[in-house]
Amino acid sequence: MAEILSGRWPFGDNAGAGSGRIAGENVEYLVESSKSFSEVVFDLTPVVQRLGFVVFHHEDLGESVRRHGGDYDEESAVFLIGNYPLLEALLSVAPVSCLALPTRLAVFTRDGATWIGCQRPTAQLGDLAGNAQVVRLAGEIEARLIQIIDEAR
Repeated sequence: MAEILSGRWPFGDNAGAGSGRIAGENVEYLVESSKSFSEVVFDLTPVVQRLGFVVFHHEDLGESVRRHGGDYDEESAVFLIGNYPLLEALLSVAPVSCLALPTRLAVFTRDGATWIGCQRPTAQLGDLAGNAQVVRLAGEIEARLIQIIDEAR
């Protein structure tokens, strides 16, 4: 299982302790990358596709903020991704799961470090539907997301 490379956390000293290890109440899987922001963004789509997912949308949030007059000096991008067979299975079993779909991957910088992560589908969908099949499908999606993140970082 991946761990935060530097032992640092991008939101302060105590926030998110254990993230990247997927323990207990953590709703996110977040790791620091050894690559630049641009490298991670460039590498992410081929990894997503190789592992059976598609990129529905990619938005450079940092650039969008700057384009609209903001002075945000970090980088931030979000990718909305999904796997059609898994989406169909989830929506067939629990239509309410569309509240947490498609899955979102985030790449951002903080104090010179690049981070990549996602919200854990098991945390989002497990309580949402209260259904063993949904929990199983969410676990399958989560395992692939972790693989995507670990390979792209």
